[in-house]
Amino acid sequence: MRRRSEICLLVAGMALLFSMGWMVESAAGQAPASQTPATQAPATQTVPLAPPAESSSPLAVDSDPVPSPDADTAHAAPTAVPSESGVITKENGRFVLRADAYEVRLNASVIDSSGRTVDSLPQDAFRVFEDGVPQEIRSFRHEDLPVSLGILIDSSGSMYDKRPAVDAASLDLVKLSNPQDEAFLVDFGGTALYDAVIASADYLAKNAKRSKQVLLIVTDGEDNASSATLEQTIRRVQDLDGPAIYCVGLLFGEDVGHSEARHAREVLTELAEQTGGEAYFPKALGEVDEIAHEVAQDIRTQYTIEYRSTKPSSEGGYRTVHVEAREKGFHNLQVRTRTGYFPRLPENGAPGQPEGGK
Repeated sequence: MRRRSEICLLVAGMALLFSMGWMVESAAGQAPASQTPATQAPATQTVPLAPPAESSSPLAVDSDPVPSPDADTAHAAPTAVPSESGVITKENGRFVLRADAYEVRLNASVIDSSGRTVDSLPQDAFRVFEDGVPQEIRSFRHEDLPVSLGILIDSSGSMYDKRPAVDAASLDLVKLSNPQDEAFLVDFGGTALYDAVIASADYLAKNAKRSKQVLLIVTDGEDNASSATLEQTIRRVQDLDGPAIYCVGLLFGEDVGHSEARHAREVLTELAEQTGGEAYFPKALGEVDEIAHEVAQDIRTQYTIEYRSTKPSSEGGYRTVHVEAREKGFHNLQVRTRTGYFPRLPENGAPGQPEGGK
């Protein structure tokens, strides 16, 4: 019961921070306009098409199609014809294109062989693969997009002496962020890390004003109080098309055992890698503020890549994503983005609902 109460308080605290408007706004003092997250929203398009001419020319798009006067065909059963964009059917005397498309957005960071961020690549430097199949990049942006940022700080007893440095670094991260970012702070007790991540991801999915979302976790140990597992946590974030997770593991000092530190490092690394973030493991508190600067820079210099999956949205299951970057003058470029996703299936509810519901 105590753990459930803590999570309820966690969500209530986030709602309070958002309602009070604790966010970094533009110099004009106006809150940024609301945006609807568009990443991975399944798109089912119905485009009316004019009846084909007798010639072999392609079908022409007609915004006001006229049904065929042929009474015999006006009520005939629909005839399906495959198309690169979907399926063309003849219904009630007119041709209709039904597309079962799935838009996927990736936020990607590129690192060179020296570990430096590369922020000058053109679109044609990138190649995207889904389940090993090349995908066509339909949109490419490289700009400082505002984000919805959640900072999750471990408030267990072992963190007491570390909090002043962590709090200062958190404030620096906010100051270094895009002026139109919105941010909230979460304290989680008893090292209920997984429950805190799920609650924060759920809250972002319902309330964030920015489609680009990030969680920063700062902890000094492994989870020992959550009802959820690591696998359930990653699956939930992927189901929600959720935030990239950056982790700072303060796994040093006499109060952190060797086996605990090793397991905590594995957990934080997995959370980051699966969601497109990064895990940092400083050797002293003095390095935390520098890490905050690195996280802020990484978020603000990412590429935004969008593609339409070659698989229909009705086909479920986990989909792996791999992005490559090659450009003259650079060697061994590494692209960091999320490793995959679960598509949201419209058959399981309204479009945009995660697989299996909330």
